[in-house]
Amino acid sequence: MRSLIFVLAVAAASAAERRVISPPGLKPIGPYSPGILVGDWLYVSGQGARAPDGTMPTDFRAQVRQTLENVRAVVEAAGLSMEHVVYSQIYLEDAGRYDELGPVWREFFPRDAPACAVLGVERMPGGTPVEINAVAVREPARKKVTRLKDVAVPPFCAAAVDAGDRVFVSGVLGIDVTRGRAPDDPGEQVETALNQLGAILKAAGLDFRHLVFVNPYLTARVPMETMNRLYARRFEFGNTPARATIRVKALPAGAGIEFTGVAVKDLARRRAVRPRNMAPSATASPCVFAADTLYCSAKSGFIPGPRSGIYASTVEHQLRQTMRNLLDGLEEADLDFSHVVATNVYLDDIADFERMNRIYAQYFTPGAFPTRTTVQPLPPVERKPDAEDRWPMLEQISLIAVK
Repeated sequence: MRSLIFVLAVAAASAAERRVISPPGLKPIGPYSPGILVGDWLYVSGQGARAPDGTMPTDFRAQVRQTLENVRAVVEAAGLSMEHVVYSQIYLEDAGRYDELGPVWREFFPRDAPACAVLGVERMPGGTPVEINAVAVREPARKKVTRLKDVAVPPFCAAAVDAGDRVFVSGVLGIDVTRGRAPDDPGEQVETALNQLGAILKAAGLDFRHLVFVNPYLTARVPMETMNRLYARRFEFGNTPARATIRVKALPAGAGIEFTGVAVKDLARRRAVRPRNMAPSATASPCVFAADTLYCSAKSGFIPGPRSGIYASTVEHQLRQTMRNLLDGLEEADLDFSHVVATNVYLDDIADFERMNRIYAQYFTPGAFPTRTTVQPLPPVERKPDAEDRWPMLEQISLIAVK
């Protein structure tokens, strides 16, 4: 009886550790929480450039500054500081302004900057030209920065940050740093980026086996099949990281490929999860555990199994199938949507934002929504079926859940 009471007490304490962070004046524009503090980690939703009073600066650097002020408001409301931030993704409407980020970034991170990834997208909610999300660790003493000279990562960020039981890796571009440009051959670009990713992992005492989640970002310069073929060689078949492979409008310095991700230090705490209706893959596991944290690959409205494809024509119907596909991975890990702490939503058209929100909100408890980052990576596709009645993909969602 005593052991049962102890187990229940531990479970209750663990559940109580999850806390929604909502700074005064920072009102979400959709069904998501500004921040979620759970265990040792704070997840911060993608923040835009609007001030709490609804105004937006017109100068780009001022827009970046306001976006980071919004991130800081969430971080400080959780009782932390920007020193606690270990990872961030920066979305730009104009990737050509990449070089202007550094001076503003260093105002907020004067030392021990986090790992980060930068990419150019078509549009973001609310008309913001920049969106930034973040992950912070509760104990800053656990934050150890890895710096390398010969890797193409943002110069104002660390190559990687060791944050206790996991390592966050900055966005590695397919740029030959000795020549200062991306190779013309797409395959060479992919190999260049993967080699640099491997070098960063090695400097952190890890290798490709430790990765639990990877974002490959591609522009039109790199064919998907080229990236997949070369990427698959780096991993054990069926035991690859979870992955969200996203085509984007542009990447810094004209690169065609960028890899960023998360690794777990102890391989004994890494476990791939695959629902029975999903075949083993050479390129992505449906979900992968890093200790108690589950990273799940981006899913769309496809129907798995024989004659797989997307057969729904609206974003609402596609989203329902996407959530079903994500739930398959969660349930295989003995979790459900109540365990989700962060999502990334990729829309074909930001005009579908409100329609997506209406359906998305139905899967979570009001007042306890996960954090979220939403972007439109590319111009909208033409919405018509092919000869087999398959429709184009209108949304994708990846997620992070905590046991």
